[in-house]
Amino acid sequence: MEETLPRLEVLLLPSITDVSVLSLDVSDDAIRIEACSTAAGAACPDCGSESSRVHSSYLRFPADVPSGGRQVVLHLRVRRFFCPQPSCERRTFAEQMPGLTRRYSRWTERLRSALAAVGLALAGRAGARMARVFGVSISRSAVLRLLDALPEPEVHAPRVVGVDEYATRKGRVYGTVLVDVETRRPVDLLPDRQASSLAAWLAKRPGIEVVCRDRAPFFAEGASAGAPQAVQVADRWHLWNNLGEAAERAVARHCQCLRVLVPDREEKAEEPMPPEEKADSPWRSDRFANRIRARHATVHALLEAGHSRRSIGRQLHMTGSPKPRRHATTST
Repeated sequence: MEETLPRLEVLLLPSITDVSVLSLDVSDDAIRIEACSTAAGAACPDCGSESSRVHSSYLRFPADVPSGGRQVVLHLRVRRFFCPQPSCERRTFAEQMPGLTRRYSRWTERLRSALAAVGLALAGRAGARMARVFGVSISRSAVLRLLDALPEPEVHAPRVVGVDEYATRKGRVYGTVLVDVETRRPVDLLPDRQASSLAAWLAKRPGIEVVCRDRAPFFAEGASAGAPQAVQVADRWHLWNNLGEAAERAVARHCQCLRVLVPDREEKAEEPMPPEEKADSPWRSDRFANRIRARHATVHALLEAGHSRRSIGRQLHMTGSPKPRRHATTST
């Protein structure tokens, strides 16, 4: 067993130094790894002083990335050290294993990275459902908190920027979204759609050469004030929209010219149109009303002839039993 422990450390805890695997327990549903730190000491999180004086120790059970369809739980023996600096307000502190644990975390660093990657791809609710598939129970709020804790990605100043509006409350509250047209990725969000906000954002990025925008006047003013060196162009949708409107105006102006090419149809005798039905009429046509009247008369004729309602329904292929009009009778 002693010969296999170094192999287990490399297999289960790669790229993590100063960690020793003490035991490994594999069951049907979980893998439990008992490990401890082999470092001589640790640094105080407040003052940064190194300490090797151990105060006490305790066990931590952070969840790790599942392996082979089984949940992996680490049993880490963590030491608590005395801070050597008398002026430091923190008297004792717990050691952290770089690349494996962090303060107040229930997951290892690699599981945290995996859950954050799932959250970036699927967001909160769907990310939580996907995490349960590979054996990690997490709420959508926890997924969103992992995303909030991620550092802001470094975004290079775009050369061609697209400007458009977005709504947080449609018809009431609008903002401005800025997109790198060359990479098709969003760059920033502005809380409003004022020309001054857009001008201030563009002024901080003098490398912008082209501003792609719609026909909103506040975007035109902001682009002119914040990036006078940039060329302003219309986006693809507005180009097609402008082309369609211009084509409609051209066709409307030359409508008389087009009528010369179409044969005159006024000479042909027009067929008489059926009279318009009244808007309050329950019937769509007279043929439908006549058919209902004929069916009603047939039912009453069969009733007077002595037929039962069930036999009338079978003869006329009616789905329900007819209900003829009741006549006033006197009982004796």
